[in-house]
This record gives sequence, structure tokens and C-alpha cells, in this order.
Amino acid sequence: MVDLSLYLVTDSTPAILKGRDLCTVVEEALKGGVTVVQYRDKTSDTGVLVETARKLHNLCQAYGVPLLINDRVDVAVAVGAEGVHLGQDDMKFEEAKRLLPKNAIIGISASSIEEAQKAIADGADYLGIGTMFATPTKTNTKSVIGTAGTQAILNAISDATNVGIVSIGGINHSNVQRVIYQSRSPKKGLDGVAIVSAIMAADDPKASTEEFARLIKSPPLFALTPKSPRINEAEALIQEVPQIVRKMVEVHPLVHNMINFVVVNFVANVALSIGASPIMAPYGEEAKDLSRFDGSLLINMGTLNGESVPNYLKAIKAYNERGAPVVYDPVGAAATEIRRNAVSTLMAGGYFDLIKGNEGEIRQVWGSGAVKQRGVDSGPSTLNGQEKARLARDLARRERNVVLMTGAVDYLSDGERVIAVENGHHYLGEVTGTGCAIGTVSGCFLTAHRSDKLLAILSGILMYEIAAENAASKDYVRGPGSFVPAFLDELYAIRTAAAKGDDSWFIGRAKVHEVNV
Repeated sequence: MVDLSLYLVTDSTPAILKGRDLCTVVEEALKGGVTVVQYRDKTSDTGVLVETARKLHNLCQAYGVPLLINDRVDVAVAVGAEGVHLGQDDMKFEEAKRLLPKNAIIGISASSIEEAQKAIADGADYLGIGTMFATPTKTNTKSVIGTAGTQAILNAISDATNVGIVSIGGINHSNVQRVIYQSRSPKKGLDGVAIVSAIMAADDPKASTEEFARLIKSPPLFALTPKSPRINEAEALIQEVPQIVRKMVEVHPLVHNMINFVVVNFVANVALSIGASPIMAPYGEEAKDLSRFDGSLLINMGTLNGESVPNYLKAIKAYNERGAPVVYDPVGAAATEIRRNAVSTLMAGGYFDLIKGNEGEIRQVWGSGAVKQRGVDSGPSTLNGQEKARLARDLARRERNVVLMTGAVDYLSDGERVIAVENGHHYLGEVTGTGCAIGTVSGCFLTAHRSDKLLAILSGILMYEIAAENAASKDYVRGPGSFVPAFLDELYAIRTAAAKGDDSWFIGRAKVHEVNV
């Protein structure tokens, strides 16, 4: 089978080549380690195409790399290229097969399960799946499928073990590892990535190619390896919670909050009460420096404005590059078209170790088209407990991360384990910011304990919700107003006890069980 791992697609437009010769750029990429070259030129005359393709073929042969021609079967035959790549609107597979030599490679573009299945049934040697991300040359957003769409296709064709798969569209150094990691289905992953402008337009194509070759051979720093459920998993996790709380207190983690201005003061006080170090910094340019402290990042889009999403994206990139935890709280995700678009942009723009939200928000992130929210409220629940647990699990599996769906019962999953938490108090739902603070608390615990993200988040939830129960039980607490200071005091009390090795605050308090879905 052809090595598809680093697949170069050429681009002959002046803006990309910047006055350089196409063949010179391709040779530098060959030196850097590309494994396949596809010559794509939709505008030149046939004579020019044949002349350029012949030069490219000679170069590729010198490096032992196959040359494929985009669309033009006649050009491939004329220069003796190793094969062709056909789009959905190009020559039919059967006709190309009849015209090409017997062992010619034929690849097919596909952006849906149906297109992929048909191409495999026809006999395609490999599929080009995409578009992964929107690009200036791909304006048809219907074909932009992202990692979720790619994963769905891979899952549907997992039995096609003899067909190679490459992803194409907007892939660059900052996202290539995430593309490979998050696109993988349980039974099938990508065989490679197709790169266009990130190599063709690079100032140093050889160095750019070498960097791609390095990146695709190693998993991203944030990669999650879900733990297989143990016998009595919930009980086993509970036993570990006190030591994780102690660990968090000892680490004194930094948490970088890009949070809505309504709750800034309260959330900062929660972080200080549990022994963390909060910084409230909505300016994305600061993230590169702040991420060097190896703390966590919280993206909370409660008060969006025109500058929010670009700032979020800069921060996410900085933390992803270091493998530092990123928490996403898609506040009011379904409330407006602007928020729905923000969710799509952010989900495409980086990796989130934890996605935390209420039922309506999690459903919107999943892609339920009929979700309605009034403001930041979840809206009426339409799911029972099993359905909520399944949604949390399925989203965690798709994104290869951890998902927390909050509510009267919280559902937490890493795609393998699903844990329900019934601690807390109804006052938490009557005070602005208590839900947002869970994102910050989770970031603190993810920073302190990275080897089991689900356990880290569970520990934070239990510390938080048991503190709420303790506060609400005080004689002087008569409602939300008196609850808030008591709640901060109780968080501080648990922190103090944990620092002394006193676990009495926790013994017999956890209301946690595993959910089988």
C-alpha cells in the first residue's frame, strides 16, 4: 500500500508560489519527506499541464515518491504518472479505471458516508476525506466536516482495511496532531494528512515538511487515554478523591480565566478559597506568556463580544501547544445564532480537555439542531437520566476528552466511564456564577492531576458540592444571600482540612454511582 502519511497537494497560484518555480518548491518538500505528491492545476492549458507533470514525475521518481494527477486522466497517461485523484464532479471511476494502466492508483474525494461507501464499492485505492476546516479556496461550507464528520466516516467504513484515508483542508502545524487524534474512530484512524498551502506557501518548504513529518509521528501532548472501568469503579474513584484534593491544594495551580464579566469576582474568590491562583485575563495575546506557568485555561463565553472568539482562539492555541488543560464552558450555546456560530468556530479551533455545560449547552455542542435556550438557562429537559449519561459519553468519545453535564444530577464521562454525582444543594442554582465556577475548579484539578482527567474533575466537583451542602446546613444561612459567604468559608475549610491530611469532611459524603449505558 502507498505511504499516505504526508501527502502534498500542489497549488500553482501566484499568491502561493510567490514568484518561485513550482518544481523547485515540490523538490524541497520531497527533501523534507513528503510521501505522495498530487499535481493539481485547474487553470493551465493541457500542454502546460503535461510539461509540468513530466518534470514533477522525474523529480518524484528520483525520491521514490508516487505522483498523482488531479482530475486529468489524460495528463496522467501522457506522463506515466502513478495514478490520479478524482473529485465528485470529475471523471467517473469506471471510466478512469478503463483508461489508466492496470496498477494505477485511483483516489476519490468524499465528504459524506455515502460518498465514501460508494468510492470504496467502486474500488478506490484511497479516499481524500474533507474538507476538514474551511479554507480560502474551499467556500462550500457544506463540505466542511471537521474531526467529528471525519470520525463518523471512518467509523462507517472501518471494515475497509485495504483502503487508505487522508484528511484534507486547512491542516497546518498547529492542528495536524489534533486532526489525527480527534478524527480517529474506535476501529479506524487516518492513514495520513494532505497538506497544501502550509507547505507550498511556506518560506522554507523543506523545513515545513520536516516539521509535519515530526508532528504526525507523535501524539499531541494533551492526548487522553481513557481508563477501562474497574469492578465497582465509582467506589474505587471515591477512595482516591481525598488524596487528589490534597494534591491540588499542595500544587496551588494557576488558572487563567477568560470568563464572563458578570461572575469574575465570585469565581476568583472560589479559586482563592480552594487554594488556587486565579488570573482573569480576556486578552488572547497574554496567553503565550501565561501558558508557560503550566496552569489551565478556562474559556467561558457568557458575555461574548466581537473580539471574544479571536482572543479565545489565540489562548487555546497557546495552551494546546504546551499540552496544558483547557476547559470550555459554552454558556448559552443555543441562545442565539452568534453563540451557535461561536461554538462551531471554537470546536474547530482547538482541543478542550473538558467540555462542561448544562443539558441545552451540551446538546448544542453535540449538534442537536432543535435546541432552544432562553438566556443561559438550560431550558426544559427533554432527556431522562440514561439519555443524559449516553449523550455525555458519546460526546466525550467523539471529542476524545471529558464531558461534564451539570444539573440536579451531574453526569461525567471520559468516553468509557460514566459517573453520576448527586451531591450539591439547590442554592447553587439560585446564585449567579456557581455553575461558571465549576469550570474554574475543574481547571485547577486538571492542572494538579493529569494522569486521570475524569478522577481530577470528579474530585473538584465533590469538593465543591459538599462545601455547598455544608454551607446550606448552617443555622444562619436563610437563602442565597447568606449562602454565598458561607459557601466560600466551607470551601476554605475543606482546603484547610485537606492540607492537614484530615479527610473527615469527605468520609461517607459522596453520592456517586457508575451509569451503564
